[in-house]
Amino acid sequence: MPRPTSSEEASVLVKQVYADLAARPVDRSCQRLGECCSFKQTGLTPYLTKGEAVVAAKALRVAGRTKLPVRDDGSCPMLASTNRCLIYKDRPFGCRTHFCEAAGGPYARKEVIDLIHRLEEIDRQIGGRGPRALPAAITEALRPEY
Repeated sequence: MPRPTSSEEASVLVKQVYADLAARPVDRSCQRLGECCSFKQTGLTPYLTKGEAVVAAKALRVAGRTKLPVRDDGSCPMLASTNRCLIYKDRPFGCRTHFCEAAGGPYARKEVIDLIHRLEEIDRQIGGRGPRALPAAITEALRPEY
């Protein structure tokens, strides 16, 4: 794997991980119901590496956001009032391998461990501190100096 020297290069590598996941013959079909996006209801919050947070923050900026929206209902801050993800095509790895039963349940770790290791390696190479809860990771990545 090439060593990223910038956030932009790290974004390219992270998006390649996402593409490689999509190319796998694992039977999943996200119905975009938004149920798995209700962190309070599910008790589960995705954790993102620094590279994933950079990709998500960039997508939020493209959507016209400069800060993470506030959700009082315990849902993902990227879930719009229409119950659609603001950054669906750039959503984090954990959201892609989610636990939503309607989409086929979670991926078995053995099916994606190589991709997880690639994300962790990108994280190390760009000075990340390991996976962090989605709200904190993206809030930090939205900072101008990030």
